Amino acid sequence: MAFEVLSYESLVHAVSGAMGSVTAMTVFFPLDTARLRLQVDEKRRAKSTPAILAEIIKEEGLLAPYRGWFPVICSLCCSNFVYFYCFHTLKASWLKEHQSASRVDLLVGIAAGVVNVLVTTPLWVVNTRLKLQGSKFHNTDIRPTNYRGIWDAFVQIVRDEGVGALWNGTFPSLLLVLNPAIQFMIYEGLKRQLRRGVPRELLSLEVFVISAVAKTVATIVTYPLQTIQSILRFGQFNKSANKSTLMCSLITVKSVLVNRVRKLGILGLFKGLEAKLMQTVLTAALMFLLYEKIASCTFRVMGLSKHNK
Repeated sequence: MAFEVLSYESLVHAVSGAMGSVTAMTVFFPLDTARLRLQVDEKRRAKSTPAILAEIIKEEGLLAPYRGWFPVICSLCCSNFVYFYCFHTLKASWLKEHQSASRVDLLVGIAAGVVNVLVTTPLWVVNTRLKLQGSKFHNTDIRPTNYRGIWDAFVQIVRDEGVGALWNGTFPSLLLVLNPAIQFMIYEGLKRQLRRGVPRELLSLEVFVISAVAKTVATIVTYPLQTIQSILRFGQFNKSANKSTLMCSLITVKSVLVNRVRKLGILGLFKGLEAKLMQTVLTAALMFLLYEKIASCTFRVMGLSKHNK
């Protein structure tokens, strides 16, 4: 199956997805802050999302829920650009010879996710560190860091922990390619059902609802891995397991998993799920709504039909 790497249509999808994700994340960013604190700070008691945010603001100031916004937005923009571009390039190539189906969306989503993880993981490691820097942790074992920005964080991590540390959490991240893959599979499948073979632009409410449903299912299924991923990216774990080999990655994931369950029980793997569901479902719904509208307007200006892209 040959495919065009450079495609104007895929570029439109990529830019639209990146713009939609950046806007949506900015709107719901405080919810992601609450989720991340609950994941990495073992001694912070799980409360309702508004209560966690109120606690953070009381302890650290009014702007604390938006700490680390810029690096997160940079990482998200790059990540979604890569993912949307790869997804639509691979899918368009497949559709030249085959019909679309849910299993195709799943396989294409996994392939796009693998490329995305390998390319953008260093950005996510840095933004996790910056987002948590200066936070008031309830776990006193967490070591403070002093990064002056994105580039300084890259430099310090490479100098103090080695280049491999920039890919901390890559193994669970590779497993987590199932998250967007499941999301896209459900989303594209529901779109096909709503259209029932008749090309039309979906209503805004339809896009919002089906993207929310798709993200809810994907998030619940993969959340324990997301918790492990956040802990590994934060870097507060046994350095002896911080190697680049597959075996050491498996050992590290297993160690963090067992430690988490031992301390907090099985439900500890789902700590912060409420905040994550609020943030990720609302963000995904708004992102796909904006993505569909931006892409649709762009294709309309180009004089092309978006429904076949």
